[in-house]
Amino acid sequence: MNRWAIMAVLAMATGRAAAADADGRWWSHVAFLADDALEGRDTGSAGHRKAAEYVAAEFAKLGLRPGGTEGFLQPVALRSRTIDEPHSRVALVRGGEEQALTLGEHAIISLRVDPATSLEAPLIFAGYGLSIPDAGHDDFAGLDARGKLVVYLRGAPPGIPGPLAAHAQSEGERSAALRKAGAVGSIGIANPKHMDLPWERIALARTLPAMALADPSLDDNRGLSASLAFNPAHADLLLAGSGHAFRDLLDAADAGRPLPRFEIPARLKATIAVTRADVASQNVAAILPGSDPALSGEYVVFSAHLDHLGVGKPINGDAIYNGAMDNASGVASLLDVAAKLKESGAKLRRSALFLAVTAEEKGLLGSKSFAGHPTVPRGSIVADLNADMFLPLYPLKRLTIYGIDESDLGADAAAVAAAMGIAVEPDPEPLRNIFIRSDQYSFVRRGIPSLMFKIGFAPGSPEEETSKAWFRDRYHAPSDDLAQPVNRDAAEAFDRLMAKLLERVANRDDRPRWKDESFFRRFAP
Repeated sequence: MNRWAIMAVLAMATGRAAAADADGRWWSHVAFLADDALEGRDTGSAGHRKAAEYVAAEFAKLGLRPGGTEGFLQPVALRSRTIDEPHSRVALVRGGEEQALTLGEHAIISLRVDPATSLEAPLIFAGYGLSIPDAGHDDFAGLDARGKLVVYLRGAPPGIPGPLAAHAQSEGERSAALRKAGAVGSIGIANPKHMDLPWERIALARTLPAMALADPSLDDNRGLSASLAFNPAHADLLLAGSGHAFRDLLDAADAGRPLPRFEIPARLKATIAVTRADVASQNVAAILPGSDPALSGEYVVFSAHLDHLGVGKPINGDAIYNGAMDNASGVASLLDVAAKLKESGAKLRRSALFLAVTAEEKGLLGSKSFAGHPTVPRGSIVADLNADMFLPLYPLKRLTIYGIDESDLGADAAAVAAAMGIAVEPDPEPLRNIFIRSDQYSFVRRGIPSLMFKIGFAPGSPEEETSKAWFRDRYHAPSDDLAQPVNRDAAEAFDRLMAKLLERVANRDDRPRWKDESFFRRFAP
């Protein structure tokens, strides 16, 4: 980013200075990034570019060292895919009769997989559709899935540790299991009890572009021909004639009983029209150099995703999905923590690498690109601390730490929180698979110990109801905007905690390491 571009963005931010004085630095960053003028920061959009330039300019103001490949920026080459629904068709074929499915009502074609133009394949139900050798679980064992679409219930069997179950449900692992079984693709049915969003809200986003990294070596879904999501309200239509009702499958899952596997007497026939385009977006990286000659060449990453959903289908007349909490809040913390460390004069032994990544909402693509092609030596990254939608909706008394039991970073985080009088807890809802759904997972897959953080709540508390209401009313909706109630004191406390934790990890004598019993230890180089 050149000097004149930085000056232009700084000029854009000047009007925020008074707000910064009145409301605090964190909120001033949120206010800029979630303003309607940035139109929801969709990956590859002009609004996202403005957001990236703003973050780069703030890093420059702090005197941080550029950590990208083009100054503070690391360009990310992507390919977008947008469904052409008027020219697409999906039907179930039974006994020679076709039953057309309504896209958006019955099913959604996921473009995370680059689909075949036309497809007709038999269906088979394969439980959770998972292969987890470490847990002795394989839904494909003895099952002939060759040339078929595998129908599965989203989730995992009981008794499998949450992080391991989440890893097995990641796109890369699931796609690998499908390819190994010879399947041509999959149809996932969500368990209604574990859906973050109602189907109607999910369906609103189906016409937004999906993306993949242009680098084919980083495409987890290569080799498959189709991926669909099926509305659980219509699941019995899909299962008709199999002798199995969807309610029975849900009851078995709720009771922890094994799910059956069976042929579905139908074929899915599809014609899929897709518009494709090349897209360029940006990661933003900055370095606060370490002071120890022996350790300054190692890096502790503090990451947050910059993108959101852009402009989409209106809800209550509003079509801009601002993403104030998801995740302008995390990027604002990135900037605030960098400023706190600079202001405190902290002498970090290792270097800190502040990383705002793109395309998280498209499948963790920006962080996957960075972890695959880092701007510092691959083996020099010792840890990732990730802030994604940490939700400062109420006071910070309890901190949820995703991955706390997987590496000795958990002890560091617990110690910092305890010194601030904050209780910590592991993932209280492992069935939501949050451990694999944000950017720390891109680092985990490269063997780098990582954590993610959210402000937690006690079960049955008013804070729990506040959190549930936020997901119901604001998650991935235009109402995640600047008008919502936010506890800025909680955000300030969160940033203090993250600054202390980053400093502690940077100043350790030894590198963070996976625990011996952690499944993810195997990814370490």
